[in-house]
Amino acid sequence: MTDLISRVMAHRTARSPKRPRVPRDSTWQLFKGLSPLLRLLIVTQLAFNTGFYAVLPFLAEHLGTAIGMAGWLVGFVLGLRTFSQQGLFVVGGWLVDRCGVRPVVLAGCVLRIAGFAWLGYAEATWAVIGAVLVIGFAAALFSPAVESEVARQAVVREEAGHGSRTRVLALFSVAGQAGAFVGPLVGALLLAVDFRTVCLAGAGVFLCVLAGHLRLMPQHIPGRTRVRQPGGARLLLRNRRFLALCCAYGTYLLAYNQLYLALPDEVQRAAGSQAPLSWLFALSSVLVVFTQLPVSRWAGDRLDLRRCMTAGLLLIASGFAVVAAARPAGWTGAAGLLPAAGFVILLTLGQMLVVPTARAWVPDLAEEGRLGLYTGALSSVSGLIVLAGSAATGFLLDLGLPAAVPWLVLAAVPASAVALLPRREERAGKAA
Repeated sequence: MTDLISRVMAHRTARSPKRPRVPRDSTWQLFKGLSPLLRLLIVTQLAFNTGFYAVLPFLAEHLGTAIGMAGWLVGFVLGLRTFSQQGLFVVGGWLVDRCGVRPVVLAGCVLRIAGFAWLGYAEATWAVIGAVLVIGFAAALFSPAVESEVARQAVVREEAGHGSRTRVLALFSVAGQAGAFVGPLVGALLLAVDFRTVCLAGAGVFLCVLAGHLRLMPQHIPGRTRVRQPGGARLLLRNRRFLALCCAYGTYLLAYNQLYLALPDEVQRAAGSQAPLSWLFALSSVLVVFTQLPVSRWAGDRLDLRRCMTAGLLLIASGFAVVAAARPAGWTGAAGLLPAAGFVILLTLGQMLVVPTARAWVPDLAEEGRLGLYTGALSSVSGLIVLAGSAATGFLLDLGLPAAVPWLVLAAVPASAVALLPRREERAGKAA
């Protein structure tokens, strides 16, 4: 009997050879294994978001109370900041392709330092508007520069056989989310002094980043070329596969924006106040920081870029569907917050698949030497979709429809975006 069992097991082993085990590096081991330039850029993202989010969460309150702005004017100022950042990413990306990464990052840091210092001392409306425009445009410079170079380096690393590009971009996302989590805590502590101190501390963070890049960022990055020929925008607008990716990514950003539009209304209805919102936001940040890399590693072992994006968009759609399914029951209290928590968890899991994958896909779709332009355009085009979609969402929520209908419509948006995803992953050119 023992011999029979042994022969059967041996036969099964012969039919199903064991897959070679892929080493599972920890976050720290992955970080140590990166090139010095990649490590610099990832730490830069952590510092960027720490300095930025130390100030941003407290800006609206400062404008309304200390400056005395009307509510509509506060909203207008915040909208200007978003436009000067997201809307001008494509300009920053174009400058990266023409001038290189180093000068654009340095210029962005200088502008951010000036903008935060100006905001700390600004008291007149015109001064506040000028400061937030400078702050926003600073990000429109350094963010496309850093993001495009991280993506390019991740592709180079992958082609050299050192692991999936999505893992590097996932680590980049973790660094950004960690900064977004730590920044408000630092800002809250400094706010005990005053808002000016918070702004000057944010400027100090970017001063450190500036000094670090002056010393460590190479003058010329090997393999990166600069493009002098015009016509990049025309080629981009003809690149239907890339524009399809932008539209799909825009539906994710529109869904993510519901954390600030649809979710607060749902939490207010269920809990009688918006106090639980901070806990739900913290839940999202903690999930990204601690599970982004395992999720990306799992997806990278099993899914190609298109399937990974598809899974992420469907997870996001299912988050809206959870709230839609529970809404007719009218639960309140702790039970009423469970669908909202489910929405946040599923949205965050979808985000962890969509964001690194979209960034990893851009180098395959970009024309040669225009990776900065395409990286910036991904944010700018998606931002325009969010701008239009947010207005439509607000109108939808105000129509007085049955409780589940707006959430079902919102679920249909990312689900339908799956059809927009490019079918193949051929490279349009070497994204140098």
